[in-house]
Amino acid sequence: MTTETTIFDPADFLDDADALAGYLSEAMLSGDARFVADALGVIARAKGMSKVASEAGMSRESLYRALSPKGNPEFATVLGVLKSLGFRLQVFAA
Repeated sequence: MTTETTIFDPADFLDDADALAGYLSEAMLSGDARFVADALGVIARAKGMSKVASEAGMSRESLYRALSPKGNPEFATVLGVLKSLGFRLQVFAA
């Protein structure tokens, strides 16, 4: 008997604002810039990459590239994506 597997995509499970915010918050707490960029990409896919890219003022292809595992998005891109997703960046003393 063979076991069938499917590719896990967290975007399939991010279906409300709390789930999206929680996923991004955990990524931010990791301190890993690549994980944060990846989390933004996952959330953008969950919300609709074309819509997020348009609202962030960039092309879909550019957003995919910036948030890819090899990407290194500029801070302005990160802020634009956060805004388009309805998030705001807030800082607390550690």
